[in-house]
Order: sequence, then structure tokens, then C-alpha cells
Amino acid sequence: MEFEISKYFPGVRPGVTLPSKQVFELLQEEGMRQMVSDHYDLLAASSIKDLFPKNPIALEKAKEHSADFFIQICGGPEYFNKNRGKPQLNRRHQPFKITAEGRIEWLNCYKTVLTKLDLPDDVNRSFWNYLDVFSKWMVNS
Repeated sequence: MEFEISKYFPGVRPGVTLPSKQVFELLQEEGMRQMVSDHYDLLAASSIKDLFPKNPIALEKAKEHSADFFIQICGGPEYFNKNRGKPQLNRRHQPFKITAEGRIEWLNCYKTVLTKLDLPDDVNRSFWNYLDVFSKWMVNS
């Protein structure tokens, strides 16, 4: 499957469709946590590494928060809401300078992770399409 990154247009907030619940059904909680952890490990060595915690304990906490979010939006337990409140991710990411180029790097790291997962193409596409559109909302610089 090809993972295409769509163009970002400043100020445009496209509609977001949640990924298929099959992502969670197939990966289960452990697999989703591993997926997010692998993504963060790539980010920590990427050109946008300065956006992520350098302290290993803080990085693990960031992985946990992100995994909780993705588990929840893919139909798993509502860990994120329970532990962090309503997502409001745009507001939570406001202190960080997220550029259109940083978005591409973030997505490229997910490409690497997703190509290693044994998910059906339609499930992978559903998750990728969510990431691609959702990431546009995070660009703030």
C-alpha cells in the first residue's frame, strides 16, 4: 500500500474521519502501544526530535498519552478521556512550533511504522487517512 501525504493549505481545517475500529480489533492494546512506541522512537531520532522529550521517563509518558489517544479513537477503552480529559489536541499542541515540514516528518515516521504492520490494506488506509488529515490540524507555525 502507498501512503501518500496530501498537501497542507494554511488555515484549512478539513473534516476528520475516525479510523476503522478494526485497527484496535486487530492490533489490540499491546500492538497499538507498540506501534506508537516505535513511532516515537523514530521521532526522537528525526529532524523534529526537539519537539519531543529528551528525558527517557518523559518520553515514555508521552508515548503512553499518545497510545491512550489512538486506542480510544480506534474503538478501545477511553483511557485518554479518563486520564487526560477531552483530547483538545490542537490546544495541547499549541506550545510547540509545528510546521508543515514537521507534519511531513511526523507522517513519514508513521509510514515507516505502518509498513511493518500486518494489517489489511483497507484498515491501514483508514488509519493513514486519519493521520494525514488529523495532522493538518496540528500545524500552527
